[in-house]
Amino acid sequence: MDRCDAAVVGLGAMGAMALWRLAERGVAAAGFDMYEPPHDRGSSHGGSRIIRTAYAEGAFYVPLALRSWRLWEELENVSGRHLLTRCGALTIGSPKSRFVHGALSSAREQHLEHEYLAADEAARRWPQHVLRPQDAVLFEPLAGVLLPEAGVQAALDRARAIGAVVRTNSRVAALTDAIDGVGIELEDGSRVEADWCVLAAGPWLGPLVPELARWLQVERQVNAWFPVDDVELFTPERFPVFIRELDGGRLRFGVPSLDGSSIKVAVHHEGTAANPDSVDRNVSAADCAGAEAFVASMLHGVTAKSLRAIVCMYTNTPDEHLLLGAVPGHPRVIVLGGCSGHSFKFAPLFGEVACDMITGSAIRDDVTPFSPARFTQT
Repeated sequence: MDRCDAAVVGLGAMGAMALWRLAERGVAAAGFDMYEPPHDRGSSHGGSRIIRTAYAEGAFYVPLALRSWRLWEELENVSGRHLLTRCGALTIGSPKSRFVHGALSSAREQHLEHEYLAADEAARRWPQHVLRPQDAVLFEPLAGVLLPEAGVQAALDRARAIGAVVRTNSRVAALTDAIDGVGIELEDGSRVEADWCVLAAGPWLGPLVPELARWLQVERQVNAWFPVDDVELFTPERFPVFIRELDGGRLRFGVPSLDGSSIKVAVHHEGTAANPDSVDRNVSAADCAGAEAFVASMLHGVTAKSLRAIVCMYTNTPDEHLLLGAVPGHPRVIVLGGCSGHSFKFAPLFGEVACDMITGSAIRDDVTPFSPARFTQT
């Protein structure tokens, strides 16, 4: 293979979904990943991801989240795999906190089904949480848990089945200009030319797009699992996913038990800068201290000593909004990334929009807030 219609660089969540959507449209597409996806080297692992629809980061995300939900269901149907568990979500904190106030505002503006509860009522419904009198709780029923590794595998399997080429253990060293397209230069010295390139390299975006590198910061993150006393209280049916805003705007999040014995809890942001090729994957006691302190003070029936923990990475933009669009100066290179720790749920939609851009199809949703040009034009 020395030429294709579209090359997808990076086959984590964003890249795998883009390859799937391109293949569904009949585009001759090839995907490249330096490892064997799904893998634990980047940002698309960890056993679970939150999908929510009320969105504190901006009400304009809500229609995108709703359509992403439908695409996840489509992938479930065509793959025959279980990928999505609906359990609802709680956003907890002061009524005036950024996350509670922002999520509530987006739910009202977009007419999402939701409930807004005072602390005493919420404590009766979800006694697993330690709630202060001044807390408020937003419950959104259209939220839940995605399975990241299964989702990536399902998208890649479907893409292969309908004609896409998948090249694993193939690291892309550089992108170059080519006649009517893009040159994909591989580390082994080979080269593939494509009419278009979808660049979804996660924490490796910076080296491949120097024009955007200064606006991308890779952050090392740790997720941990904690044993529960009574697993029946922490099943998806009784324990929604949650995001809790603490004093000072600090965020913690959690996922119900999927293994029958533990729940996942993590600190959002507050990590350290990292190089994706040399990130420390060993987890220390200090790495888990923030999550353990939260469990000890804010959850009932959970042992505040982690059973296990993993390392992943966020790739942050200055405004924490995602990247979707052509790289400035390179109109045939479409970047998907800058995920800032809240993108996994949008992966099939972003893959669909990248496909729309390549095929010249109408783009149904407003994705202009994600344009990479917002940084390079300032």
